[in-house]
Amino acid sequence: MAIDSYARTMLVQEARAMLARLALVKPFALQESMLPAAALLPHAQSAIDRFLIRGRRELRGLLRDYLRWLHHPVSARATAAEAYRRFTVLRLKFNVVLIQFDLYADVITQRSESETGVWLGGLDVVSADALMLPGYYDPPPVICYLDRDIGAAIRRARTRLPGGGENPVAIIRVPRERMVGSGIASSLFHEVGHQAAALLDLVQSLRPILQGLQRGPSADRLAWGLWERWISEILADLWSVARLGIGSTLGLMGVVSLPRPFVFRLNLEDPHPMPWLRVKLSAAIGEALYPHPQWRRLAALWESYYPPRGLAPDIANVITRLQASMPAFIAILVNHRPKSLRGRSLLEVLDVNNRQPERLIRLHQEWLADPSQMYRAAPSLAFAVLGQARADGRLTPEEESTIIAKLLTYWTLRATVNTSELCAGVSQMPRAAA
Repeated sequence: MAIDSYARTMLVQEARAMLARLALVKPFALQESMLPAAALLPHAQSAIDRFLIRGRRELRGLLRDYLRWLHHPVSARATAAEAYRRFTVLRLKFNVVLIQFDLYADVITQRSESETGVWLGGLDVVSADALMLPGYYDPPPVICYLDRDIGAAIRRARTRLPGGGENPVAIIRVPRERMVGSGIASSLFHEVGHQAAALLDLVQSLRPILQGLQRGPSADRLAWGLWERWISEILADLWSVARLGIGSTLGLMGVVSLPRPFVFRLNLEDPHPMPWLRVKLSAAIGEALYPHPQWRRLAALWESYYPPRGLAPDIANVITRLQASMPAFIAILVNHRPKSLRGRSLLEVLDVNNRQPERLIRLHQEWLADPSQMYRAAPSLAFAVLGQARADGRLTPEEESTIIAKLLTYWTLRATVNTSELCAGVSQMPRAAA
C-alpha cells in the first residue's frame, strides 16, 4: 500500500526530531571544561572534532535528503514499509555518530579531573616522544586515558571505527593503578610500539620470514610457529625495551605477576606469549640491545619468583624449545630490515646508544647535581633514566612518584605554553635533547 499522509507526517516528524537531537551534539571544543594544561593538544582535538563534524554533516545531509524525498511527489509511489525502512537506516547511522562521539567523550572527560587531567596531558607528550622516528613516518596524534585493569590497550590511529570511518588519533588506555610511577611508561611504550609497528608494517614483513623458518628441514616448527603467532605483541615489547631500557622489563613483571597457574599458562588463542616466557624474552631483548649483567640478574630474579619446576611435561617441553630458539629469534628481530626502513635495521633506527645503562646512570648522577637538566631532556629518555635508577636502587619509590608527577605537570605546561606562543606568533621554546 502506498504511503498515506498520516505515515508521511509521522516520518517527517521523526526525521526532524533526529535533526534536532543531532544539533545538540556539539564539538568538544565547545563543551568540555578543563584546565588549559589538561586539554588535548590542538592537533589531536582538531583531528577528532573534524572527524566527528564530518560524520554529523554527512548524516544531516542524508536526513535532509530524506525529508525532501518525503515531500516530493515521487514518494507517493513508495509504500509505508519502504519509507520506514529508509528511516531506520538513518536512525542506525545516527546511533553510529553517537557511539563514535562517546568513544572520544569517555577519554576527554577525564581531563577535567583534578591532577589526573594534567598528568594525562603529560602522558600525551611522553607518548608522542616515544612514537617519534623522524624520516620514516608521519606520526598520528596520541591521547591517553586511565581505566581499570592491570594492562594497557590501544585503539590505533588509521584503523576502522565502529560503524565506519578511520580513527584520526591513537587512543591509549593505561591502567590507573600504575599512576604515578615509572611502571606507567612500560605499559604506555608497549602500546606505542603497536602503533609504530603498524606504521612500519613490521608484522607483515616479519611473518613471511618466520613462516619460512618453520619449513626448514631441521626447524623446530612448534617454536617458530609460536614466535610467529606472538609476533605482534613481541614487537610492541621490543619497542618498549628500546625506548625505556630495564624499566620496561620491570614494568612488565608488575603486569604479569599473577598466580602461578596463569604465569605458566599456554593459551594458543592468546596473541601474548606465556607470561613466564614473555618476561624472559623481554630481558633477553634488553641484553641484545643494551649488553649488561643486569639483564641476567633480572631474569634470574624472575625465575626465583616462579621456578620452572613441577610443570606439566608438555608445558616444560614448550618452554625448553622456545628458550633454545630465543637467541636466533631475537637476532632476526633486531636485525630485521623492512622496506619501510629503507635498508636500515631496527637496531640501527632505534638509536640504542643513547640508552645504554652506563649513559643512563651517568645522566642520573648529573641530574642529581643539576635537576634542571632532567626537565630539558626528552620525556622518553627521562623515563629511561628514572627506570634505570629505580632498578639500581638509587631512587626510592616515593622519590620516583614525586619526580614523575612533577615531570608530567611540566611537560603538559610546556606543551601548552609552546602551543599558545605558536598561535600568538611567538617563537617556540627549544626542543628537548634526545
